[in-house]
Amino acid sequence: MPAFICNTCATQFAPTDQPPPVCPICKEERQYVPPAGQTWTTHDALTKRFANQFKQHEPGLIGIGTVPQFAIGHRALLVRTAAGNFLWDCIGLVDAATVEIVKALGGLAGIAISHPHYYAAMVQWSRAFDNAPIHLHAADSQWVMYPDPAIRFWDGDTKEIAPGLTLIRAGGHFAGATVAHWAQAGDGAGALLAGDIVFVVPDRDYVSFMRSYPNLIPLSAPAVERIGAALEPFEFGPIYGAFFDRNIAGGGKDIVRRSVKRYVRAVTGDGSAELL
Repeated sequence: MPAFICNTCATQFAPTDQPPPVCPICKEERQYVPPAGQTWTTHDALTKRFANQFKQHEPGLIGIGTVPQFAIGHRALLVRTAAGNFLWDCIGLVDAATVEIVKALGGLAGIAISHPHYYAAMVQWSRAFDNAPIHLHAADSQWVMYPDPAIRFWDGDTKEIAPGLTLIRAGGHFAGATVAHWAQAGDGAGALLAGDIVFVVPDRDYVSFMRSYPNLIPLSAPAVERIGAALEPFEFGPIYGAFFDRNIAGGGKDIVRRSVKRYVRAVTGDGSAELL
């Protein structure tokens, strides 16, 4: 039976004879079902129309994204640590070329994902790399559409999955929304792998935060303050966002601090348009 993939968010569902009636992740207010309705594909069909491209962001950090754009269009990150390679966030395509390239680089010791919009084909990725464990925050377990023994739910506020590579529950976008801190990145300054939990905006001088990006639903001021507090114990220069071109080269911690202040002032009406 095929494991159908949602064309809108790239979530892969457990195998069934027929496509699911709806994608619960897209039906919920943070995502959307297109006006033309719910449509589905399969991994085999994707391999005939799409391929993955690779881009090195810094030594040991390689972006992997699908071209032409599929679904949300985000990219994953291959994080190369002394304890093995980890995939940060996930995409819908893991074709033969991708498997060969990643195996040549040492395979995968694990997968960690920021939130349900990027679960994508996580089980297929895991199986392509010897059932690599998939680390998801337990607060988002209801959004898993393809249960598998490789999925390992974690609780609490932080989890170190390799020396210097720490998952941080930031919340906000989802209850279990997670970012990753890689201490060895950024020439030792540390880097934040942010997904869109901390969203790199076009001017690169700020980041922002939302409950829903496509539907423009903001987060509350307390939710954003909690994100800032969760990141405060960690030092980082670069911030790597969810897309190939949404990265901040340095000064990331100060950028997050002032962005939290700007956001809170904007949503509470405390101050003028010229905030900082």
